[in-house]
Parts: sequence; C-alpha cells; structure tokens
Amino acid sequence: MKLNTTKHRHSGTRRRPITRPIAAALLGATLLTGCQQANQSLFIGDMSSAYNREIWWMSVWAIVLSIIIFVGVSYALFYTINKFREDKHDAPPAQFHGNNRLEVILVAVPVVIVFGLSILTVRSMAILNPTPAQATKIDVLGKQFWWNFAYPETTSDAGGVVTNGNEIIMPTKQPVALTITSGDVIHGFWAPNIGGQRAAMPAVKKTWQVDTDRAGVYQGNCSQLCGGSHANMRYKVVALDQDRYNTTLAAMKAYRAPEPAPGSAEARGYALFMQGKASTQAVACAACHRVQGTPAAGAAGPDLSFFGTRRTLGAGMWEAMTAAQWTEPKAKEQLHEWIKHSPAVKPGSLMPSYDGSEYLSKGQKLKGGVLTDAEIDDISAYLRSLKLPEEADYWSGTPINGANASGGTQ
Repeated sequence: MKLNTTKHRHSGTRRRPITRPIAAALLGATLLTGCQQANQSLFIGDMSSAYNREIWWMSVWAIVLSIIIFVGVSYALFYTINKFREDKHDAPPAQFHGNNRLEVILVAVPVVIVFGLSILTVRSMAILNPTPAQATKIDVLGKQFWWNFAYPETTSDAGGVVTNGNEIIMPTKQPVALTITSGDVIHGFWAPNIGGQRAAMPAVKKTWQVDTDRAGVYQGNCSQLCGGSHANMRYKVVALDQDRYNTTLAAMKAYRAPEPAPGSAEARGYALFMQGKASTQAVACAACHRVQGTPAAGAAGPDLSFFGTRRTLGAGMWEAMTAAQWTEPKAKEQLHEWIKHSPAVKPGSLMPSYDGSEYLSKGQKLKGGVLTDAEIDDISAYLRSLKLPEEADYWSGTPINGANASGGTQ
C-alpha cells in the first residue's frame, strides 16, 4: 500500500526540485512500515450476503438471456450471409415490400425479454429496498475524508448516542438498516461483501439494508470521487455473531473514558487533548472530536471514544494488525507522525498540524500550532488508553475476510 503523492511532470530539460518528493517518499515509507496491513480483497459475489445472493440470481437470468440473444443473432447473421452469397445466386433478387411476420417477431421478442427482466428487477427491488422493522439501525455519516457510524437506538450511559469512527460493527444473520448522509460533498458507501453501494448526499438521508451470514472483517471504500483523499477514505465492517455483538454494544453503551492517573503521560495527554496549548496556538483536539464520558463533544472529526480498541487510523489509510496494536514501536511512531502533521501525510486532511507548518483547510492556508514531540507522545498515550473491556474487543479472534499472508485472524 502506498501513500498518494503528487506526481511531478517535467518536459524537455526543465527539472523541478526533487527534495520535497524524496522527503515525502521517505516519510511515507517510514509510516507505512509502522503498521501491518491486512491487504484485503473485495468481492461483489460474496454469497454470505442475502443482498448479494438476490442480485446474483437476478443477474443469472440477464446473463443467460444475453447469451441466448448473442447466439441467436450470430446464427441468423452467419446463416443469412451463407445462404444468400452472391456466388450462389446469379438471378436478380426478388423485389417485395416488407415482411410483416419478421417485423412482428423482431419487435415482439425484445419487448418480451425487456418485460421479463423488468419483472425480475422489480421483484428484487421489492425484496431488497424495504427495511424490516426488526433490522438493526445504524446511521452513517460521510465527510472529507472519514466516516462516523452511530447507533441511534443505543444511548450511552454517559450521554449521547453510541458512535464509532471509521469502523462499523454489525450483527450477522439479520438485516441491518443503514441510513446514510453526507456532511459536505457527495460520497459513496460501498462494502461489496455485505451489499450494494449507496450515495451519501448532503441534506439527504437514504436507508437501505445490508447483511452477512459470516462473521469477519470486511473492507469498505468511498466509491464516489470526493476530493484529494478519495482513495484514502476507507472503513472496516466488523460483523459479529449476535451474542458477541450484544456484548460489544452493551460495553460501548456503558463505556466511560478512563480517568488517567495523576502525573501520568495519559493525564498530560488528556489535558492537552481537552485544552490544547494556547501559548503556541495548538488547537484542542476536543474542539473537533468526541470522547464518550468526557467534556470532549466535537463533531467536526471522527469519534475517538474507542480509539485504543480500533485497528485503523486516518480512515483506514493505515492499519495496526499486530496483537500489540498501537503500542508496537513502529505503530507508535506512525501515530505520532499522524498527530504531528496529518495534512502532510494525508492529502486534503482538515486536521490541523502541530509542528507549526502551514496547511490548507477548505481552500484557505492556515498555520498550525506547535506541540513538542513529548507532548504529542502524551496525546498518543491518552488515545491508546481509550479501550473497551477485553471481552468487548471486537477485533479479537475475528477473521479478516479476503486478507493475504500479511493479515489474518486477530
């Protein structure tokens, strides 16, 4: 997996400075080696999803009819060419006007085929579009360039709806009703293993159902070109058996961020997270992010309540797929670099930099605040402490679907 970096073009003998691209490449290589990647493949023919099964059987009819039409038209074409070759007929061709029977056949057959396919399509739409009342409800919000997943029927004990950033947890063997919208531009929600794709549009909410019969971790992506980091707007779908899903959701409901021990790195990180550092104009993380059970209630960025349990960072741009997660030395370094200057490592990221460098936010050039490396490490330590109980770790023991040798069961 590689960072998306600007490609430099040059013509003739004119050359542009290469220092910046080389620096970016070195930084990207450093960051990408910090986390083990699952390298998942996507498969639209995953028959563990009832949605995909219905689409598949509807497609079978279309494919069969297409083959029949192709064979029939090809036979008629070659038969006619062979039978009426000029070297077989010296006499002038008979003159006549039209062939009513042939014209009726050529009109009627396509009409019957289209009518039949229409019936099959309407049947599938009638099955797939309605969402059953008992379906698990999850609200999906897409923004440049991340996702938030909220559970509207589950209010946390600390207040507010249970929400998770960039990782959606869903039960298996029952329909899940996703209601999707966008907070800025049009995005596309697509996790092909669990169902079809839908557009996330500003001020519009669409609800449809997805499902899977198989527990596992599935890859999801934004399928609508939405800006500089469209390709880096990813998410994970974690499908759990019903009992385990209930356990995880109950733990998320009861969760309150742990109170750091006085004088610890986590305590120093908590103070910086909530208050920032006014003397260096470092913006507080809480201004944009929510952490359940704390005063942090920002909505401009993804929810960080369970960050220590998550295995993804930067909307799935990087993954920590080792048992040590973000405590693994190289993964810790990568998290540090992400906090320090995320706009430099993820094009279009609206998160401010904390190394004093300039960055673009909605077309405006802004100057980031400054935190020392030690202070950034303190914030990292606080984020790593935001963990669900061990029995609610939805990654533990969950197979990663479609992963190659570098990924696997956690």
